[in-house]
Parts: sequence; structure tokens; C-alpha cells
Amino acid sequence: MTEQQKREAVLRRVEKPGQYVGSEYGQIVKDDRDVRMRVAFCFPDKYEIGMSNLGLRILYECLNRTEGVQCERAFAPWPDMDAEMRAHGLPLATLETGRRLDACEIVAFTLQYELCYTTALHMLKLAGIPLLSAERGEDAPIILGGGPCTYNAEPVADFFDLFSIGEGEEALPALCRLYMHMKEDGTYTRAAFLRAAARLDGFYVPSLYRVEYNQNDTIKAITPLFDDVPSRVTKCIVRDLDAAPYPERFVLPYVETVHDRVVVEVSRGCIRGCRFCQAGMVYRPVREKSPQTLNAQARRLFENSGFDEVSMITLSISDYSRLEELTDCLLEWTEPRHVGLSLPSLRIDSFGEQLMQKVSSVRASGITFAPEAGTQRLRDVINKNVTEDDLMRSAAIAFRAGKGSVKLYFMQGLPTETDEDLAGIADLADRVVDVYYTLPREGRNRSVTVTVSVSCLVPKPFTAFQWEGQDTLEEMERKQAFLRSVIHNKHVRFNWHDARVSRIEAVFARGDRRLSRVLRLAAEEDVVFDAWDEFFDYDAWIDRFARAGLDPSFYANRTISEDEVLPWDVIDCGVDKAFLLRERHKAMQAAVTPCCAEKCAGCGANKLGGETRWCPRKN
Repeated sequence: MTEQQKREAVLRRVEKPGQYVGSEYGQIVKDDRDVRMRVAFCFPDKYEIGMSNLGLRILYECLNRTEGVQCERAFAPWPDMDAEMRAHGLPLATLETGRRLDACEIVAFTLQYELCYTTALHMLKLAGIPLLSAERGEDAPIILGGGPCTYNAEPVADFFDLFSIGEGEEALPALCRLYMHMKEDGTYTRAAFLRAAARLDGFYVPSLYRVEYNQNDTIKAITPLFDDVPSRVTKCIVRDLDAAPYPERFVLPYVETVHDRVVVEVSRGCIRGCRFCQAGMVYRPVREKSPQTLNAQARRLFENSGFDEVSMITLSISDYSRLEELTDCLLEWTEPRHVGLSLPSLRIDSFGEQLMQKVSSVRASGITFAPEAGTQRLRDVINKNVTEDDLMRSAAIAFRAGKGSVKLYFMQGLPTETDEDLAGIADLADRVVDVYYTLPREGRNRSVTVTVSVSCLVPKPFTAFQWEGQDTLEEMERKQAFLRSVIHNKHVRFNWHDARVSRIEAVFARGDRRLSRVLRLAAEEDVVFDAWDEFFDYDAWIDRFARAGLDPSFYANRTISEDEVLPWDVIDCGVDKAFLLRERHKAMQAAVTPCCAEKCAGCGANKLGGETRWCPRKN
């Protein structure tokens, strides 16, 4: 039986076989005569999640627009398909052409969250590719990592040959052109290519750096091995989003995915400066697309897909400087066609009646706000810059528009937090319910539900809280129990994040290269899909840390000294460390920093370019 016949037989025995067959409308397959190298773009999660990822869609387009490059997709098979593949000796392959991953020149993973690390390693195993970079021969693919987790890639540094830091629209085609050039002029070896890649903008090659440790297990130094390797790797950004490549059609899946809709990216970066938020720092400086570009992109994608909803993606849509103009342009053609318009990431302090009316065509009956903390003092600590009055005004607008449910997002474990701050979460939820009952009966929904969702703080690199220790597991669980005890309103629902998951996330978020020992143990045990509750096993993780001789508390719970070398100091995200330290000190004083629209706080991101009205470039 051929490999293709085996695959066809296997597909009859697994759930949702449509996620494994390829041949979707909109996929790109080039003539073999035009292909000089192949990139397998891997999303280390199941197909329904990966196919909804905008970054995958954008970079798939960019790479396939590059002459000589064929980019193909691969996703992690669900356990039923995984078992069938291993039982029949079927290696992981791409969807577009069924090519084995180990037959591609570059195998690229997007690392969106820490708990995808084990799935990425499992995919390498399924592909028959050696896990450790040092064990790969000359014929092995180059293993590339990208995405948010590469801002501290040290826990997986031993498994990846190089990392793309920042935005990849220009960087990844440049890397591919370097690869093709070296292959064709006969200068390619793995070592020579990685050395040359390290000299490109935005590429970190961990094997070209030596990490030394102090006796107390902190890092002593991170040193390049060669003079032509940069001491710090500065992220890449796209300076002009209007001119950046963007798909005119999406690959349309055969199975339902998480987000079956048109998605347009409105802007990058955030003017707000919440002190816990990594995305708000690493995506700076703020850059916007014009309403004309966005309208054209949305309409083309709608015409090429048939989706009945358009969603505008950004960190804070309310801060888009031309939002009214954009919504007017979109409504001209979405309303007559009964196409829903979705504006996620609305801020409480910029949510108004007029905007609510413009998006009233959205079919969802609820709306989401993120106060993040239960008291004004703690909101000032995290620099949230919203007030209780802002929340009540916004809730009233939503209820008057017929919304029957409101979701409120909070965090627990924030620096200086007390039980009084936690009790404030219950008080805020009660007040939102009260707002509903103050409105005339005929002008509101028939019922009200306020859902309070509380996550645990995971201190992230390149934030003002990167030095702060996470609450212990016992304290996180105590706070969750306390919150349950103070929420009594029958209209308020309480959801909370598993504190054990948050602890493991914190370990890898602030970890160093020694954690590769733990991840290798997990890979040997075929751990996969850790981000899914049914597969996450906290006790097994604690056992692996013990076997590797590492203490998870050292990474998750320790307050880091401000003069300590951080594992991610080798990366320059554009925001200065001095700025983050100033923000940390202001947090302890509950002092707020105005948003970029009011006053420049001197974060340093303007040195990267991408001039905007908030962040003028200064030479």
C-alpha cells in the first residue's frame, strides 16, 4: 500500500477528516518548475485554531508572493489521527502537496503561547526531524520559530535553529532569498547559513550565543560567539501597513473553524501602556491603515469568501483615529448585504451611543469590557486609565441597545493587590446589574447576565511587571475561593482560569535555556496539546521539573532584581528597559502615565520608525 493509499484509508477512521485532506478553495500551489524552496508553515495546535490565525494567513500570502518560494501549511493532528499516523508509519506532511516536513527546506512554527511548545516538539517528532538543533545534519530542514513567544525564546532555544523577532512580512522573504542564493552559488552549509542569517535584521540564532550562569542560578552574561553577530537582536517592523501585503482571499476550510469570518487588521501597536500587557509594548510603535485600504481589503475578502461577518482586529479598536470614517465606509456595503460588523477590543472609556448604533447589526447579544481590576487604586497601579463611571456609562449604553449580557474581564495577582481589591470585582459586577434595572423596562432586554471572568497574572517579558514574582499556587487558589465567597448576585456568573496552568505559563514565560531539559522529557513522553484542559497535567509537569533538577518557583514566583541579566535581554523589542523600570516604580506608587495620544512617555519605540500622529520619529 502506498503512502497516499494509507492516508486515504486512515481518513475514513478519524473525526473531521476535512481538516487533513487539503485542496481547500484559496490554497496556493505553484508549478514545480517555479519552486526553488519549500517552507512548511506549522501551527502547533489543531486545524480549527490555526486556520483562524491572522498571522498565518498574512505570512502564507507573503511567502507565496516571493519568487521561487512555495509555502505550505501543517497543523498538529488530533489524538485520533496522531495514533493512526504512528500506527501506519505516516509522517507529518503539508496540506497543499502532501510533502513530508523533513523534505522541506524550512519548517517554520508560530509560537503564540507557552503551552504550545510541547505540541511544536511533538510535530517535529511526527515529521522524523531530530529535536535538538545540534543533532541535525546538513540535509535536515532549518527549524524557524516566530510569534509572540520569541520575545523570550530561551526555553526552546535548543530546539530551534533560528527565530524571527517581530513582524515577518519583509523579514521572512529576505531569509528565503538568502537561503536560495546560498544554495545556488554553492556556499550553503547549515553553519554558514545560520551565521549569515544572524546578520539579517530581526533574526536570533541561539547557537551563536554563550549563556553563563552565576552560582545562584541567575544569568551572568549572554555573549555572541563571533564579532559579526549582534549583541542584541532588534525586532523587525513594517513601517507602512497600507503598502504591506495582505491576502485578497483566505484559504476556506472544509470544516468549521473558530473564526469563520472576514478579518481586517486595522492597526498595530497600542497607545495605552497597560503595565501587565506584553502585546501593548512589543507591537509598538502604533501604525494604522487608512480607511480606504481597510474598506477595499474587507470588500475583496468578502467577495472571495462569502463570509457574513467582517471583524476588525487590533489591540484597541476604539483608539483607531479614523474609526467613524471607517465604519461609515464599511456600512455602505455591509448593511445592504446583511453582513455583520464586529468591533472587538472596545475600551470602556471610548464606548459611545453612536458607535453602538453603527455596530448594532452584529448578531451577538452580549458585549465585553475589561476593567482588569476591582478598585480604582489597583487600576491606577496597572495604568488601566478607566474609571468605574466609564464602566457604568458603557454598560448603560449596551443595555439600552438591547444587549442582555455583559462580560467583564479581570486579573488577579496584580502587584500590591489586596482582598479589598478582589472584593471590588464583585461590587463592580453588582453595580452593572443595578444599571440594567435603572433603565425603563420597555427599553431593555428581558433579562440580564453579567459574567465575571478572572485570569491569573502571568508576568511577561517586556512589561513593567517582568520583575514581579507571580503569586504562589496556594495564594492564587485562595484568591479564587475568596472571590467565589463574595459573589452572591444571582445575575452574576463567575469564571476563573486554572491557576495551575497559569503557573506553568509563568515558568516558561520567564524561563531560560535550562528549561529545555524539562521540555525534552515532555517530548519523550509524547506530551501534546497542553493548552487544552483535557490534556494538561500539572502533577506531571512538577515531576519533570524535579527530574530535570529545576525549581519552578525560581522562574514563576521569584522577584527578579532590577540589575539582574534577564534571559530575554538579548532581544530589543524597541521599548527601552529604562522606560519599563520607570513604569514599575510608578506602579508601586499607583501613579498613572497618560496614553500616547495625550503625551509622549518616552518609551523609545519611535527609534524604529513607523511615524504616527502619536509617536513622531525623532532622529
